Amino acid sequence: MKTLLIAYHSQSGASAALALAAAAGARASGELAVRCGRCADLGSADLARVDALLLVCAENNGRLNGGAKDFLDRIFYPTIARGLVLPYGLLISAGSDGQGAVAEAQRIFKGIPFTPATEPQILHGLPDAQALDVAREFGEAFATGVAMAIF
Repeated sequence: MKTLLIAYHSQSGASAALALAAAAGARASGELAVRCGRCADLGSADLARVDALLLVCAENNGRLNGGAKDFLDRIFYPTIARGLVLPYGLLISAGSDGQGAVAEAQRIFKGIPFTPATEPQILHGLPDAQALDVAREFGEAFATGVAMAIF
């Protein structure tokens, strides 16, 4: 069975709520195993045991937030050394347009190289019921694509 890793960093709780909603959606697909964890607790060894990555984080000051950036910095060279190439998705909690965070993450993922499986999903403001539904649907769709080897 394939495994999806959902890695998140959250200071306000917004990204954590989105990550948990995405994980619930991914599990609802029934198609693969789902691991969900904080970026601070994850590393390249975790990536070596999964088939895809969904990064959930916030945009801070128009950039990728510090915890997510730290995660990507820590996995960059070890992941390259392992020869890992995984499909990834991005779910961004944004206070502005979110494009700076997306561009920064995509630039790093391209260097690893991980392949984008979907268009990034950017949700604005604090997550309400509608945003959580979007995150849940995003997680389910991403998981289904991974399970079916579409990505």
